[in-house]
Order: sequence, then C-alpha cells, then structure tokens
Amino acid sequence: MKERLNYANLAPGALKAMYGLVTYLNHSTIEKKLLHLIDLRVSQINGCAYCLDMHWKDLKVDGETDQRLYSLDAWRETPFYTDRERAALAWAEAVTLVSETHVPDDVFEEARKHFSEQELVDLTMGVVTINSWNRLSISFRVIPGTYQSPKLQQKAAEEAKISA
Repeated sequence: MKERLNYANLAPGALKAMYGLVTYLNHSTIEKKLLHLIDLRVSQINGCAYCLDMHWKDLKVDGETDQRLYSLDAWRETPFYTDRERAALAWAEAVTLVSETHVPDDVFEEARKHFSEQELVDLTMGVVTINSWNRLSISFRVIPGTYQSPKLQQKAAEEAKISA
C-alpha cells in the first residue's frame, strides 16, 4: 500500500482542529482507557488499519489484557467487559453505523443507565472523533505500523536517563 497524500501537511489548520477534539477528550469525563477501547472498536468496524495499530498499542501500554483486546469484536459474547463498557461499546457501534441504526432508543436508554448526560455527550464526541480519524486515514491510505505510543517513548527516554 502506498500513502496517497499527506493530509496533515496539506491542511494543518484542519489537523489543529482535530487535535483540539483530542485535547478536549483527554480532559473529558470519560476515562482514557474506555476512550481507547471505543477507538479500537470503531476502528474495527471501519476497517482502519492505522488506527487499529495505534489504539491496540495504546491499550497495551495502558495495561489492557490480550484477552480483552482479541475478543473486542465479539464483546457481546464474552464476560470480559463491564456493564459500563458494554453500554459504551453498543453506543459507539450505533453512532458509527448511524445510517443503518439511527441510534435506537434502547441503546440510548442503556447508555443513560451508565453515563451522565455530560458523559454521554463526551462519549459521543469520542465516537465522532475516531470516526473522523478513520475516514482520514482510510481515504489517504496512512501507512499502519509506524505509530509509537507517547507513553512508551517517554518510558524509554526515562530508562535511557537512568542507565546513562
């Protein structure tokens, strides 16, 4: 696969706006590990190889288990996820597949049991954001495998300082 073009270089203002959403989400009411789980699930649905690579790596650095990661696309059939995570995953899937699902009332009602109104808005912003990143990465064929987790890079830098 060959990258079609570098959208980040061609539209830095748009990229800055997208990073604004990421910054908002990093300070939102939704725990970061759940946001990464949603990012991974939505990227599975959309088939975004770059984002799958990124969020798998981020979740591993955050301490996520292999079992929960490789079972994510079958989360309904496993006991590995909390009720809150299940509600978030169902919500993320419905919002991602909005043209098919129109986000059903029962999915909304289940999400409301586990999330405050503010959390539900923040969760939805997370779903909207990863869907946007997926569409950019897929459209312009961003090459997977190059992403390095900032946490992993920071840890390596700290270890290098210690051994120096």
